[in-house]
Amino acid sequence: MEGSAWLPLWLTISIWDEGFWLPHNVSRAQLEDSQNPVYPRLKDLYFLLPWTWAIYVLRLLFERFIAAPFAKLLGVDCRPIQKAQQNIVLEKVFKDITTEPGKNHLTRLAKQLDWDTKKVIQWFKLRRYQDKPSLLTKFCESMWKFTFYLWAFSFSFYYLSKSPWLWDSRECWYNYPFHELSFEVYIHFMMEFAFYGSLIFSQFFDVKRKDFVVMCVHHHVTILLLTIAYVANMTRTGTVILLLHDAADIFLELAKMANYAKWQKLCNIIFLMFAVVFIVTRLVIYPIMSIRSVFFESWEIIGPFKTWGFINLLLITLLIMHVYWSYLIIRMVLKAFHKGKVSKDERSDVESSSEEEEQPEQIGHEKAS
Repeated sequence: MEGSAWLPLWLTISIWDEGFWLPHNVSRAQLEDSQNPVYPRLKDLYFLLPWTWAIYVLRLLFERFIAAPFAKLLGVDCRPIQKAQQNIVLEKVFKDITTEPGKNHLTRLAKQLDWDTKKVIQWFKLRRYQDKPSLLTKFCESMWKFTFYLWAFSFSFYYLSKSPWLWDSRECWYNYPFHELSFEVYIHFMMEFAFYGSLIFSQFFDVKRKDFVVMCVHHHVTILLLTIAYVANMTRTGTVILLLHDAADIFLELAKMANYAKWQKLCNIIFLMFAVVFIVTRLVIYPIMSIRSVFFESWEIIGPFKTWGFINLLLITLLIMHVYWSYLIIRMVLKAFHKGKVSKDERSDVESSSEEEEQPEQIGHEKAS
């Protein structure tokens, strides 16, 4: 098909048209009805909800019976966060006016309650920190993500290392879309679907991050890309993209675990490894290997098709988020070199665990004095 046909091609787009998902002259029935070999089928997506709930339940069990005992074994501070005593006046100020009142405001509140000013300051400190997740909660969440990313990367690299399309991206498009769905690829996709689906649900209950909105967009874009890759049988390029994205997150979650366990030197080393892997895989290999393949090689080998522009738009959206995160990571690495430690996770946690967990002790000392 000539490039001049591109404009009328996009004018006829409809996501309900099977021509939107597949190349010209290929029907959905050719994939759905084939028994040998087997291709991805739309009915496979009906099982995504059970897969997602199964992963979420597995996470709850993992965090309770494996991650929590492991955290205690490492000496992670498992004390519950101390709560501020109930006070209607201060609670109203905290919720409606400010969480950190100024000196004059503190003096007025102390007179109104007949309290010492230090006591009012201590109340606001406790109140600010009581809504934050405990160190144990953060450690368990990171250990769950670390375990999944490690499994996903190891499993995918194991079977992809024997697949030609990992080493030659043009193999993703030869004879497309008639690429057999292997058991390994099916399990890999279903697990990734379920994991990111559970994160979309659990992100409202998990540790709140500085980049909450960006991560929310990331999870939805990932689910959308997974859906397109599966429905359009672009599983080959999809598995490579998943492999590249899982690699760096292993080191991120491991660095967080070291941070929560107060192993600062180990945290610094792992975080530096994470920064290198993240930038190499997501700013170098991902655009050069994956985006280039979808943008140029697919057009060259199979010609333009209706999902081409939409898929590239989503892939570039991911790349933009990677650039944003890389900026935060590089800024954090520079701060770490300056201060001698990773003191704040610019990419995720609003505050580092080490700084956050020192606060209750400081408050306790102030009370004792």
